Amino acid sequence: MSPAVGGASGNILAFDYGLRRIGVAVGESATGSSSPLVSVRVTPRGPDWESIGRLIDEWRPVLALVGVPRLPDGGEGAFAPAARGFARALGERFGVTVQTADETLTSHEARDLLREQRRSGARTRRLRRADVDPVAALLILRGWLASRERA
Repeated sequence: MSPAVGGASGNILAFDYGLRRIGVAVGESATGSSSPLVSVRVTPRGPDWESIGRLIDEWRPVLALVGVPRLPDGGEGAFAPAARGFARALGERFGVTVQTADETLTSHEARDLLREQRRSGARTRRLRRADVDPVAALLILRGWLASRERA
């Protein structure tokens, strides 16, 4: 597995930015392991930066990934500027290296994955909207890690 950034390996936090919630997942660049963490609230005043700061302090990431939606033609979706703005603010507030990654349809894929787990009995609790976001962040992270392995 290739290192996360600048030759350093370590934890990576992935963010699936949304207007109501931000899904967060964590991965380890050396092992490729990853798991969903939490959903962080977004209010009219913006993201819950305090909660995000606690995650940064706990996981001490070498890299933060922020999903940016793309259109089928490869261009960026209408929501891309908001996601890029969040990425910039994340880097400025916490001094963490931030990269963007394609997050096209990850929320749909996450919802489908969780529904299948529910149908198969692997998941017993009803699916909530806040359950989808961390799994979408996980899919962003896994896609990024897989692209690094191919490089």
